[in-house]
Amino acid sequence: MKNIILIGFMGSGKTSAAISLSYRLRRTMVDTDKEIERLHHMTVSEIFERLGEDEFRSMETRCLERLLGRSGGEIISTGGGLPIREENRKLLKRLGTVIYLRVKPETVCTRLEADTSRPLLQGGDKEEKVKCLLEARGPFYESAADFIVDTDEKTTDSIVDEILERAGAAIR
Repeated sequence: MKNIILIGFMGSGKTSAAISLSYRLRRTMVDTDKEIERLHHMTVSEIFERLGEDEFRSMETRCLERLLGRSGGEIISTGGGLPIREENRKLLKRLGTVIYLRVKPETVCTRLEADTSRPLLQGGDKEEKVKCLLEARGPFYESAADFIVDTDEKTTDSIVDEILERAGAAIR
């Protein structure tokens, strides 16, 4: 059974969709950020603060390598920056079917309005940061994805319905 991997920017709905997919398909869900936090006994914010972004990105790569050694059939929700590294995009392709949950900057800002846990959005103009990061990351997400699902103005159920419809036999 193939893994289903959800990639996309923070606030795109990866975690919510992964939980719903896990429930509907009766599969284990893995959140790469939570796995890293569990293994290193620190939050993502603490890792960024103490060890830096480069070390965190290396931890993401090691997490994907560990997931490759598992039996498969999992729903994997990734951190928003994970696909930036070329080696991670290659690992994602080997791991299973990769779905890019695409979101507009305005939607991200609305969804994350009260969220203070995102290290890359701290300080300054949040909307401008989101726009710049999305522009920079979009090509990486697209190159890693088997297909794209737009999530703006959609419920989690409609996003999951679209994933299941479009992925079809590829995820079984």
